Amino acid sequence: MSWTEYTRDHQWIRGESDGGLAVGITAFAAAQLGEIVSVELPQVGSRIEHGDEAVVLESIKSVVEVPMPVSGVIVAANDVLAAEPQLLNEDPAGSGWLFKVRTDASPAAEWLDEREYLAWVEAGRAAE
Repeated sequence: MSWTEYTRDHQWIRGESDGGLAVGITAFAAAQLGEIVSVELPQVGSRIEHGDEAVVLESIKSVVEVPMPVSGVIVAANDVLAAEPQLLNEDPAGSGWLFKVRTDASPAAEWLDEREYLAWVEAGRAAE
């Protein structure tokens, strides 16, 4: 069964049927960044700890380091983004996924469901 949770770093984490997790940025994050022009993805096979830098996004406005939402091993990276970084703006929750990770960790207590995330963004806490 698939599920999706969100972080206060504006990431979505989707449970995949194979037990792995797909990770991307939210539509809110993509809108805040503006046009994304470059994506630096993690190396497949690398282990990244929770909170460490996983991805670097460059937009016309800024450069942003995307933290790892859970410790684990990168099992896939969306290499299409190197040639088509605009997919992050056009379809951040679909074809704009960033990477997939295999982890033994449970979903983090600080993750939010969609309703909680949207309420948090609406309340203006996203700017904190």
